Amino acid sequence: MTGTPTARYGDPDAVLGAVSDVIRLQLAHRSVRAFGPRDVHDDELTALIAAAQSAPTSSNLQPWSVVAVRDPARRARLAALAADQRFIAQAPLFLVWIADLGRARRLAARAGTDVDAADYLETTLIGYIDTALAAQNAVVAAASLGLGTVFVGAIRNSPEAVAAELRLPPHTTAAFGLAVGAPDPDERADVKPRLPQQAVLHHEHYDADAADGHLPVYDERLAAYNARFGLHGNWSDRVLARLKGPESMAGRHLLRDTLRRQGLPSR
Repeated sequence: MTGTPTARYGDPDAVLGAVSDVIRLQLAHRSVRAFGPRDVHDDELTALIAAAQSAPTSSNLQPWSVVAVRDPARRARLAALAADQRFIAQAPLFLVWIADLGRARRLAARAGTDVDAADYLETTLIGYIDTALAAQNAVVAAASLGLGTVFVGAIRNSPEAVAAELRLPPHTTAAFGLAVGAPDPDERADVKPRLPQQAVLHHEHYDADAADGHLPVYDERLAAYNARFGLHGNWSDRVLARLKGPESMAGRHLLRDTLRRQGLPSR
């Protein structure tokens, strides 16, 4: 599967002067929420994790782990905890990515020393950032193997229940899930247009007025994309609805207190 800048931006005039096979693969990315019957083989899983481990990591801390869930019953329970999203149970493989400061804590306990810096927000951020970098490497690797993926942020809706289901040790938390499998060719989906580069790319300094001037045309493009699949609304409406307040966060507004209970305080 290869992608084009036209599809990525919803703009027939979009071009790239520098391309490669990897970039074409990235341009073709879309979330896959319907999967075919074939399994993800052990060799493929091993390759995905090797790709993930090849991502950058702050100070080589490597503060993440991943739980590969194949058991149908467990996938069904995780789906129920993550907003009842059916594709989690349908996908042959569900990877739960863990921001893992427990490994360093256990290392300190064995060494008889302290790791007080792990109590600070910076270290928790490193855990989440490094986990995301690793998982995105796995997503690109999966695409190169002909596999589809979709991230699942709703795994944070019930973090303590997810931790119990996966038997997570202290000082760890599930950052997000990733459903993996062969895409169902009958799924009605396509490459979703992104913001124009002029809305996100600044040169030398941030120019909010110039960048935001490109939002109306993007609203039109995304509204047209949505209409193709029987959906309504544009990007601006979606952003405002998603960030309206705690009621739009599916329980995740309580995440700071939950992380503290799981041993990830954020001073």
